[in-house]
Amino acid sequence: MKKTQLVTLVSCLAAAGTAEAAVVDKINVDGLQRVEKETVLSYVNVNPGDDVNSEVLNDAFKKLYATGLFADVSFAVKGNVLNIKVDENPVINKRFFDGNDKVDDQMLESEVQLGPRSIYTAAKVEEDVQRILTVYKRVGRYAAEVEPKIIERDQNRVDLIYEIDEGPLAKITKINFIGNKHYSDSDLQGEILSKETRWWRIFSSSENYDPEKSNYDKELLRRFYNNHGYADFRVVSSVAELSPDSQSFVITMVLEEGVRYRIKDINIVSELPEVNTDGLSEELDLEAGDWYNAAKVEKGVYAITEELGKRGFAFVEVEPELEKDMKTGSMTINFRIREGARVFINRINITGNSRTYDEVIRREFRLNEGDAFNAAKIRASRRNIENLNYFSKVDITTAPTNDDNRADINVDVTEKSTGYFNVGIGYSTVNGALIRTGVTENNFMGKGQQLGFDLGISERVQDYNINFTEPYFLNRPLSAGIDLFKSESDYQDEASYDEDTIGGRLRLGWNYTDDLYQTVRYTLRQDEIKDVSKGASIYIQQEEGDYVGSSFGQTLYYDKRDNAIDPKEGYYLSFGNDIAGAGGDEKYLKFDAKAYWYNTFWDNYTLKLFVNGGYIAGYDGEDVRLSQRYFLGGSTMRGFDSAGIGARDKYTEDSLGGNWMVYSGAEVIFPIGLDEVGIKGRTFVDVGMLGKPDNVSYKIVEYSDNPRVSVGFGFSWLSPMGKIDIDFGFPVVKEDYDETEVFRLNFGTSL
Repeated sequence: MKKTQLVTLVSCLAAAGTAEAAVVDKINVDGLQRVEKETVLSYVNVNPGDDVNSEVLNDAFKKLYATGLFADVSFAVKGNVLNIKVDENPVINKRFFDGNDKVDDQMLESEVQLGPRSIYTAAKVEEDVQRILTVYKRVGRYAAEVEPKIIERDQNRVDLIYEIDEGPLAKITKINFIGNKHYSDSDLQGEILSKETRWWRIFSSSENYDPEKSNYDKELLRRFYNNHGYADFRVVSSVAELSPDSQSFVITMVLEEGVRYRIKDINIVSELPEVNTDGLSEELDLEAGDWYNAAKVEKGVYAITEELGKRGFAFVEVEPELEKDMKTGSMTINFRIREGARVFINRINITGNSRTYDEVIRREFRLNEGDAFNAAKIRASRRNIENLNYFSKVDITTAPTNDDNRADINVDVTEKSTGYFNVGIGYSTVNGALIRTGVTENNFMGKGQQLGFDLGISERVQDYNINFTEPYFLNRPLSAGIDLFKSESDYQDEASYDEDTIGGRLRLGWNYTDDLYQTVRYTLRQDEIKDVSKGASIYIQQEEGDYVGSSFGQTLYYDKRDNAIDPKEGYYLSFGNDIAGAGGDEKYLKFDAKAYWYNTFWDNYTLKLFVNGGYIAGYDGEDVRLSQRYFLGGSTMRGFDSAGIGARDKYTEDSLGGNWMVYSGAEVIFPIGLDEVGIKGRTFVDVGMLGKPDNVSYKIVEYSDNPRVSVGFGFSWLSPMGKIDIDFGFPVVKEDYDETEVFRLNFGTSL
């Protein structure tokens, strides 16, 4: 309430209070322009013949002022006449936003209440100012200022202008974790959405402070720890401190990791006599001796529920109960089967997706309209939708209907950007200086499809790739895609030739389980061996020219790693084979296998064991060509130069590759006190063997399939420019003709 209005009210009440109650015979209203007299009298609630006193006038004043129609109201009683004088608030003629470059008018208009033809009041203007400031806080501009101004027009109208100083983005300058013992600050920062401000994040909004994002970070940390054995983990507090100039934040999270639990026993218990639990344990991806994993427990709930549904038990609930022994760090998990509510799904309503098709969301649901309601399947559906990574928020709620046996499921999503542009620069001792750029859209045209283009240029290799993937081919959970590629490679140093490749690939992939998946492919490519040096090996000169390859292949993957980028525990297996000869100039059979195993001990020391193997052989009298052979050295077999191992021409020293390969080793990754910036050390032992290529003469070629061994140490930095690897390798078992290399550097960038 304005000061002038308060004075008027007090004066009127004082004047009215000096007189006895009077009977009013007539009521006058002065100052009206737009408002009807009857409207005023309806709020005053005084009629001719009524008694009027200070209490009645006080009540009338409050009601008139509460309408927002008047800037001032006064009462005067003279004889038996009640005189009411009003000063109407102006009407807003036009409303403008000035200075808003980062937030468009449409967003602001959806938030403010006052608009053209609204009644102007100072209180409502102040409320709208706060709403505008809230919008700017949501986009990270806490230093924004809004000053409302008016321009008076005729007929008691005004133009309302919100002059906005948007101010700079409030960046996150520091994220502190307190209480984390098992995982470093850099490990945890890799799990959350919020990031510390850095110059290379010029295309990212992750460094902008957002309260909703910060709250979701707590949930991400909880999931991360719960999936790695820490069932008691909690975020004790999360505080964001705004700097005095309102331009930056420091976030401090206090964590309580708790005990890490290993599973001692798993039981499936049914409270329903008709439910037989035999065979249900086979649905679980957990066993005694594993670390507790909340995600796998939830998947187990879903798997048991699904199996019981197949057995005819639609209305059951599976609840996991955890029996924890904090002293021993052991846990017993009891999956308890209870009777569920007999409710069916009426409708699934989806809102918030202005770009993404409904079908893209619906196909991730594990329930359909008409199915029995099941909480485990709803949780699984939400997880599937979140994993699409198309939405910043996914809310799923249930709502009753007029039918007690039916309920609606309401899905509300908030879309986010699904495309990204990357630019990279780097250097490696193999390819020299390099630059890479690409554009990827993960939700192309809102249909959930992926479209990407990638270009890489270095001193020795230029490659171009275009790819398209449909994740739900033929309305089934099949990933289908096409790749087009072209590359130009310089192998003059290793083998005195250049190679151009152009081709395409069709692929189809599917999951058997969350960890087991398979891909099949057809590849058509043309390889050209060119610019062969006059002094090159005779075996390379024989291959100069164009060759067309047509091959079918498949790869089976089994991935049990805890993290695909920076694994600390688990293992990864793959087996693939290709057959060429369905047209083209090449006929061969090729087999490849990989195995990796990770285990972390002493909290921050990770042991990595690995073995890779490959074999290729021609058939129908065809030899394996140079472009399909295996080469070892460089990034494979540290301590040896690129293609530094294997058959080599005695006279030209050109590398000729081999028809089979085995590469294995052991590596220990450990902290060196620079975890905060993402730098870790490592020591390694590499062992490799390379087989002989087809039809070469020992009179010309030096060759031995004896194992080569190297040892060394190095550093890895998960830098803002991508992963940087520095290695110092020292061959301890080698042949005299092998080419060695002690130092190796490789890094790239992704902004």
